[in-house]
Amino acid sequence: MAERGAVREGLRAYGLIAGMWVRSSMTYRTSFLVTVVGNLLLTGLDFVGILLMFSQVDTLGGWALPEVAFLYGLSVTAFGIADLVLGSMDVLGARMRDGSFDVLLVRPVPVLAQVGADRFALRRLGRITQGLAVLGWALSAVDVEWTAAKVLLVPVMVVSGAVIFGAVFVAGAAFQIVAQDAAEVQNAFTYGGTTLLQYPPSVFGKDLVRGVTFTLPLAFVNWVPAAHVLGRPYPVALPGWTAYVSPLVAAVCCAAAGLAWRAGLRAYQSTGS
Repeated sequence: MAERGAVREGLRAYGLIAGMWVRSSMTYRTSFLVTVVGNLLLTGLDFVGILLMFSQVDTLGGWALPEVAFLYGLSVTAFGIADLVLGSMDVLGARMRDGSFDVLLVRPVPVLAQVGADRFALRRLGRITQGLAVLGWALSAVDVEWTAAKVLLVPVMVVSGAVIFGAVFVAGAAFQIVAQDAAEVQNAFTYGGTTLLQYPPSVFGKDLVRGVTFTLPLAFVNWVPAAHVLGRPYPVALPGWTAYVSPLVAAVCCAAAGLAWRAGLRAYQSTGS
């Protein structure tokens, strides 16, 4: 019961802090809209790069453009949701350097909720919108015999992928506490991870594919379930049922990230400023 109460309190605090930042950003609505559109166009350059590749080749690692677009849309949408909710985690190191992280520790509010909602930015909706647009086109263009299970698997991939990326954000923030910043290490797994997943697993070496399948299971954001949906062989031999375990993987990642966060807070040493 105490654990549930803490979760409810954390969610309530997150909502209040995020709402404050939303009201602040909506004060200048024209500036907000311009920023959202700019964010959408900027993130869209990644897909433009993929289109340029396919202007020279017919397939990439044996995958056609609609199939790669399917991977891209899933990865960008899932990451965009996690970035919207927890994207401020990557600036935790700056708070520790200037001593403001200590202020969060003495407030009667869960620290994770404060850090996650800090500088909540609706402009990040641009990334989600762009990812959904590409995903929508890919779903209409891929050559797939859709079944009820495959249709259901698409939103499951998006939600589970967002949770997995969110867990990586939290674990990365915990690492920043221990390492005293190291934001770029976190970015390598968050922003680097979503870029990796935008391309077919067949273009990467098997050691890398094994690493993001069994060590840091980013492959369950889209690679493994998407290969099943598209009827593509996965570079690493896996049982067929693993295409449906993304929610379980997300739950395990959340549990591991929670343990890492608690360990990071216990290891934190104040700057004294």
